[in-house]
Amino acid sequence: MTKETATGTGVSGPDEVPPQGGVQPRGKWANNMEFIFSMAGEIIGLGNVWRFPYLCYRNGGGVFFIPYFVFLFFCGIPVFFLETALGQYTSEGGVTAWMKICPMFQGLGIAAQVIVAYLNIYYIVVLAWAIFYLYNSFKSPLPWSTCDNWWNTELCHSRSSVFGNPDLFQAGSNWSFLNNITVPDYSPNDNYSVSEAYPIGRSPEEEFWQHRVLRMTTDMSLGKVNWDLAVCLLLAWIVCYFCIFKGIKWTGKVVYFTATFPYLMLFILFIRGVTLPGAGEGLRYYLTPDLSRLSDPHVWHDAGTQVFFSLAMCQGVLTALGSYNKYNNNCYRDCLALCCLNSATSIFAGFVVFSVLGFMAHDMGLSMDTVVASGPGLVFSAYPRALSLLPGSSFWAVLFFLMILFLGLDSQFVCVESMATALTDLFPRHLRRPGGREVLTLVIAVVCFLLGLPLITEGGIILFQLIDTYGASGISLLFIACFECVVIGWVYGADRFYDNIEDMIGYKPFPVLKYCWLFITPLICAVTLLYELVNSHRIIVYGYVIGNWGVVLGSLLILTPLMCFPVFIIVSLVKNPQNMTTPSSDLRQAQPHKPILTLCECVVFKAQVQPRRRVAENKEDLMMGEPSVV
Repeated sequence: MTKETATGTGVSGPDEVPPQGGVQPRGKWANNMEFIFSMAGEIIGLGNVWRFPYLCYRNGGGVFFIPYFVFLFFCGIPVFFLETALGQYTSEGGVTAWMKICPMFQGLGIAAQVIVAYLNIYYIVVLAWAIFYLYNSFKSPLPWSTCDNWWNTELCHSRSSVFGNPDLFQAGSNWSFLNNITVPDYSPNDNYSVSEAYPIGRSPEEEFWQHRVLRMTTDMSLGKVNWDLAVCLLLAWIVCYFCIFKGIKWTGKVVYFTATFPYLMLFILFIRGVTLPGAGEGLRYYLTPDLSRLSDPHVWHDAGTQVFFSLAMCQGVLTALGSYNKYNNNCYRDCLALCCLNSATSIFAGFVVFSVLGFMAHDMGLSMDTVVASGPGLVFSAYPRALSLLPGSSFWAVLFFLMILFLGLDSQFVCVESMATALTDLFPRHLRRPGGREVLTLVIAVVCFLLGLPLITEGGIILFQLIDTYGASGISLLFIACFECVVIGWVYGADRFYDNIEDMIGYKPFPVLKYCWLFITPLICAVTLLYELVNSHRIIVYGYVIGNWGVVLGSLLILTPLMCFPVFIIVSLVKNPQNMTTPSSDLRQAQPHKPILTLCECVVFKAQVQPRRRVAENKEDLMMGEPSVV
């Protein structure tokens, strides 16, 4: 008699069921490296480059690492591992996994997919901007480095680089060619500041970003669609579609390139950056610790939100990618390695960014406070300005925007993959048929492209900022994370989930994870959520304060995913009130007679023995013999 027969366990594995009626079996990763690269491509994105370094600088330099790693160890890694292990255990996407674990909380998965929908609509707009800049990077001189373009205003004042053009900066040189304005003689040793020479001037990089790329209207009304950006957005969606239209058997191969190429670009830019004059000063600003900032709650808030955003938690993506693992894959080891890789990349990106910004401050005679920016302002204004000061600026601009494009691309198509996986698992009879995956992915791409068009209108940056702030907001993510820990820890049972994980990987994870799910992570999430609610503020975009209409729209963006919780609780109550918290009998339970939750050797919740639905003949068959279409 086998172990499974003796214990009366159910088995997890829709892949074990032979295809019926034209329905194709659910695939698996061809190997573990495809899973690793796909996860790395998702969690390592633009936030590592344009958000983490700025937060370090703004929140006390090296001191920011303390709250960051506190949140990483007690919130980031527990939730990251929980979601990934859940997908691997259930072999289901972000919605049906929660439906099987606890039908009452199916809304958790639906809420995550709403946030993924927000991301699919607005995140790819950044790729459209990157493509636009990449195209213009092949021009010489760079169009954002001069003031003689049709989009420039009379306030524009350009300046050549001391480093790139030393002959122009000899004593006695005449600088009157700059917009016919006479300026004092300049010497490389002078403490010269562009902001002092042109107190009302604007840089050509800033005007290119606002007047050529965004083409913002004075009243911030939406206006017409910028056709060239629409073409770039369409191109981004075409590339994204062909990366994933065949499912994971295609995605798993694409990520080998898209996940590794940005590292090559980062390394090249790092070598160039640290060899520039002024790089040391930039790195000093990046890392110099200010211990007094540890008492500032805003520093801890920034650290927490950065961890949640950078690890792509509470979006169903980790569950979807984990669901394509084989049952006995060591997801615990993989998750620890991926979280460390993500943090190391963020820190390394800070060296790349601040070495170049330090050079720009040194070359232009500006303070670091003047040149440091975050978000789109860093990628599309501050950093291009620094690159334009280098000799061979077009070459470095091409490398930089290629890096930005690939950093965003794999994060984008993995998000689309997550949504496609969730929908396919919800409706397998209709979507898991020959050609069904291609059609579904095409529909998602077309719908999201059309919904993204308002974001590239003349006032689209307002909508972009609203979705970025409220759509994938810290409020929604923290709320979902808190509920995920409560459901796994207290409803499904932390001990039962530990037994499931031990059955998969062969040993129990670090015991602290259990208490993180039960107490520490929900408490930290709740406190951070409360702080964010109390300290909400109006959004200002390039001097324009978003009015009450923006607050209303932002509130709707937050409430839409959160409404999924009560709605599906009511649905579960109406449809099957006796089994609202009963896991599916399809799920394999290695030790069904053990209590599902114990604390200090006291039984909190007794065992929930499920009726046997299907019996595995041999555990090795379950773990290694899963059919694969990859």
